[in-house]
Amino acid sequence: MESSQETLFLPSFCDIRLVFAVVVIAELMAFVLVLANGRADPWNDLGLVSLFVQWIALSSAAALCLARPLLVRIRSTAAVLASYLLLLLITVLISELAWHMGGLVQAGGRVGHVEFLFRNTMISAIVSGLVLRYLFVQHQWRRQIQAEAQARVQALQARIRPHFLFNSMNSIAALTGSDPQRAEMAVQDLSDLFRVTLRDASERVLLEEEIDVAARYLRMESLRLGERLRVEWDIERLPRKRRVPSLILQPLLENAVYHGIEGLPQGGRITIHGATEGKRIVITVRNPRATRGIASHRKGNRIALDNIRQRLQLVFGSQAGVAMREVDDEFETTLYFPREKVA
Repeated sequence: MESSQETLFLPSFCDIRLVFAVVVIAELMAFVLVLANGRADPWNDLGLVSLFVQWIALSSAAALCLARPLLVRIRSTAAVLASYLLLLLITVLISELAWHMGGLVQAGGRVGHVEFLFRNTMISAIVSGLVLRYLFVQHQWRRQIQAEAQARVQALQARIRPHFLFNSMNSIAALTGSDPQRAEMAVQDLSDLFRVTLRDASERVLLEEEIDVAARYLRMESLRLGERLRVEWDIERLPRKRRVPSLILQPLLENAVYHGIEGLPQGGRITIHGATEGKRIVITVRNPRATRGIASHRKGNRIALDNIRQRLQLVFGSQAGVAMREVDDEFETTLYFPREKVA
């Protein structure tokens, strides 16, 4: 089920960073109104106009913050209309209060009561309409991106099944007679892996669950590759309780096996290193590169990397991503995303 943050088109105006943005934008608008007034010395009016505009802006932000639990329960179009009417109502009420206070009105020159209310309401109607329209379009665009990302991860989940399933079943069949206990463990690992692929694509999981899925995948591959596959884990410093999109580590290991280890007769070592670096978490997967002749027959499969990059950036923004580089005769892929304290 989607959270209210994801279903409501409005961002949370309870967030102090958004409140600061509202203050800055309101002050810029106050400058514009003062300059557009055309008076000989507009700067004398700036203080009063700024107070008036900030009063409306902060009151509107507070109202939208308080109304959020109610807005999230209604349909998007109704939420847009309700938000719009709420902003206009706040403008009228504060304008009426400012008129009776008297001092704020003088900054706009000598105008009548009705003209003062009408002018402020029209300005609010235009600005509020533009802002709400922008937020609604941004919300729709973000939902479209989320839908595309979910479709991509579902395609990735489906891609895991064919070749990996057949190879795993063959390995289990070979172990059934010689090592029944190991075959039973392999069946359990395979069952847990495919349970992950049936998970909702939008679901976030703990990092420790992602690591467990990756470890199970490598155990299954080691049944087939034997001593050709060597794995080194260096992840003791990772914060295991961080929530991340599902299937961000296992596809990197699948690429490392398919494009690296399988293409080398002697096999090789996959190294997984994870740690915190400042305010972000970094996980690096390093594997040997196949020779050019072998690699030419194993092109492609960038879908996994592009998929992971898009889903990380969808969740964490520009602070997350995937970096790739070649180091001597090895290939290195790095995941990075913000570190977050666990409550």
